[in-house]
Amino acid sequence: MTSAGFNVTSSLTLVGFSSLSGHSSLLFFVFLLVYLFVLFSDSLVIYIICSQRALHRPMFAFVASFLLNSLTVSTLIYPKLLSDLLLSGAGLVQVSRTLCLCQGFFVTILGAASFMLLSAMAFDRYLSICHPMHYAVLVTPAKVVLMLLFCWMLPSILVVVTTLLASRLPLCRAQLNRVYCDLYSLVSLSCGGAAAQVSEIYSVLFTAVIVFSAAFLLFSYARILFICLRRSRSFSSKALHTCLPHLLVFFNFSISVYLDLLLRHLQSNRESDTTLITSILMLLVPTLLNPLVYGLKLKEVFTHVKRLLSCRRDS
Repeated sequence: MTSAGFNVTSSLTLVGFSSLSGHSSLLFFVFLLVYLFVLFSDSLVIYIICSQRALHRPMFAFVASFLLNSLTVSTLIYPKLLSDLLLSGAGLVQVSRTLCLCQGFFVTILGAASFMLLSAMAFDRYLSICHPMHYAVLVTPAKVVLMLLFCWMLPSILVVVTTLLASRLPLCRAQLNRVYCDLYSLVSLSCGGAAAQVSEIYSVLFTAVIVFSAAFLLFSYARILFICLRRSRSFSSKALHTCLPHLLVFFNFSISVYLDLLLRHLQSNRESDTTLITSILMLLVPTLLNPLVYGLKLKEVFTHVKRLLSCRRDS
């Protein structure tokens, strides 16, 4: 303890496991099955998109990138979560502040990148449906690469600033009621004027990325809907069918994030079992739904998935 009363310890305690300690064995197998499913299904869809020349189109490049992003988030969280469930014992897990910062850094970047990738998909669908004659000129492979880089680079730059500021904050508390680290929860362990400023900067930056991405996505789909209402029924049906998977993933991901942020805001500094449950659901639901939506709802992908699985079964 310093004279100011701040905790300068370099380790944190994830106390979220204490609420789960009575079900640690069951949860271990549930999370293991979920991670194996995500690992297999995401990798399968990405492999199909990369290996099938017919799918080498901008829309599927964005889908593969989004699933790769989701797979990376899962790999950053699930293996450590499984290890902690095995070793937690009494339900308390010690983690270094540096490791917690690193996990929070990458999870936050990839979370923000998910919103931006969904916006890029919406923009791609907008150009394809509303400007089909100019689509090949407007969406070239080079421009797709630039858009993908932008979707990852902008969150990285913004989160680097927040992480550097968060790493300098003294801790007033060292117990985190989560089962994995995120920057918002880490900053909430600090107190004082500097902590409030960093928390505000984080909230403004992350909210700006989310709001901009959501507004851009909804504007794109609103324009698509407007065009569809003026075209033939067959055209509208085909266009809306290609947009439906992206909208399902967007609303699923958005509801999970907004619910978690809302509950944390309403409960202020009181981390409860409710926020713990929402943090787990925010991890489970999107990672499970994403490969199901893109593997089953996108007809071109689903056709190749069935063909690949049937070939392996026959052999």
